[in-house]
Amino acid sequence: MTQQTKTTWTIDPNHSEAQFKVKHLMISNVSGTFNTFSGEVQSESTDFDQSKINLVIDANSVDTNVAERDKHLKSSLFLDTEKFPTIVFLGLLHKKDSHYELEGELTLCAVTKTVKLEVDFTGTGEGRFGDTRAGFEVNGKINRKDFGLNFNLLTDAGSMVVGEEIKLHFDIQLIKVTA
Repeated sequence: MTQQTKTTWTIDPNHSEAQFKVKHLMISNVSGTFNTFSGEVQSESTDFDQSKINLVIDANSVDTNVAERDKHLKSSLFLDTEKFPTIVFLGLLHKKDSHYELEGELTLCAVTKTVKLEVDFTGTGEGRFGDTRAGFEVNGKINRKDFGLNFNLLTDAGSMVVGEEIKLHFDIQLIKVTA
């Protein structure tokens, strides 16, 4: 019987992105990114099935390319980054036929909820300096109100200024940690 060994992978922040979109006035999307995040993956197989995921996002790194909106998002009306400086996701990657599902606990503003995300494993390859890398695209949705983000402002016509559904998209490149 062969013993399985755990392999640790770290997120390469220079080749990864954490993005979100939310409806504004229910007619168009506002996009943003979190510029600072880190994480690791613990895998026991080359196809990453049953891998453990640990992701930590710096909530203060939210960036929508509009400084005033970023300030608003960091305020107590939304992310309250003074009280809750990090967003944490702990999960398990499951291979489902030709695709993957990532299920785990997302903690946002001190509220923890189970979240399921769809994952595409985009492959492995050798980096410029001989390191081993793996790529993933992760997509999903959460409802901001599930995490206590209850900001409600209506237009004169009765439309919500900010939608409840937040679309998530992550492009992740991992680097295999060598002993």
